[in-house]
Amino acid sequence: MQKLAHLTDDKLVQLYANGNSEAFDTLLARHQNRLFSYINQHCNNEQLAEDIFQETFVKAIVTLKNGNYSESGKFVNWLFRIARNLVIDHFRRENTESSVSTDDENFDILNRKELGGVTIEDELVDLQIRDDLRRLIKALPFSQMQVLVMRYYKNLSFKEIAELTGVSINTALGRMRYAIMNLRRMAKEANIALTH
Repeated sequence: MQKLAHLTDDKLVQLYANGNSEAFDTLLARHQNRLFSYINQHCNNEQLAEDIFQETFVKAIVTLKNGNYSESGKFVNWLFRIARNLVIDHFRRENTESSVSTDDENFDILNRKELGGVTIEDELVDLQIRDDLRRLIKALPFSQMQVLVMRYYKNLSFKEIAELTGVSINTALGRMRYAIMNLRRMAKEANIALTH
């Protein structure tokens, strides 16, 4: 990793996209303190900031690995934009959940899907999706399955996962990334839809 420290962000992104995971570790080490401070400043809640920080890097990893990164500016600015959007999304969700405005004439508070009864078809589709997902998760390598279960089913932070599994946060993030990539690949190969 020492030999990568002198490279520019763009070069590290390129190396990472070509399979060099140490390049991403270098990017993470280079920007993690500033990014976490930025998120924490906007959240004013360290646990929430940690979750958004981790989500930012997961999103960045997935985007880079899928070859969807085409930023013409600086990598760090792109990273901060992801974080900023995640913070905004979090507070939007929180505001939407805590209050419903009836100022909109077209909004009918009683005619909302979430208040309506769930059809038997919806329940069967949800049950099928959960069963398919459970089978796919069981097919993952143990280390990937472990991180995925801890994160999504036990709602642990990547820091807690790293401590419990005895690995670095970078390794936990990497395992999550590979778990998601493998789930998508297996679902596609088996022609399984994981959404309605």
